[in-house]
Amino acid sequence: MDSLLLLLGFVCMIVGVFGSFLPVLPGLSSCWVGLLLLYLTKAVENNYWVLGITLVITIIITVLDYIIPAKGTKKFGGSSYGVWGTNIGLIIGIIAPIPFGVIIGPFVGAFVGELIYDSQNHKRALKAATGSLLGFLASSFINFMFCIIFLGIFISITWEYRKILF
Repeated sequence: MDSLLLLLGFVCMIVGVFGSFLPVLPGLSSCWVGLLLLYLTKAVENNYWVLGITLVITIIITVLDYIIPAKGTKKFGGSSYGVWGTNIGLIIGIIAPIPFGVIIGPFVGAFVGELIYDSQNHKRALKAATGSLLGFLASSFINFMFCIIFLGIFISITWEYRKILF
């Protein structure tokens, strides 16, 4: 049973790392589930501090994944229309069956939102949409960094208990 939990945990870790930059797959939450599965083995002692802290980090980063692109739009001079467009575009990008929909959606949403706000200022709309794209890329980078950290924790714990696990 421990081998199965270890294998499933490792698979969750790999899915999480790929999911950090492929929005179709779950990212950091998958990595956290991988850590949880590792701690569910009989060989590894439960450490509620590690699980609790990593859960809080996962929740915060997941919430920030939706906030950062909108803040990027605002930072680059976007209006509330651009912020709403970013959020709507992100949702449509997730649902739409187009390649890179999660990247294209917020960009197009912010652009269209800004054009609705001020149809004459295309330059401002493009700048706000660029802010949305940069916000999404920053969010993906943060997600990737924490997935790598969680993977490092997973490998470290597995290495520490290798004699019992294998």
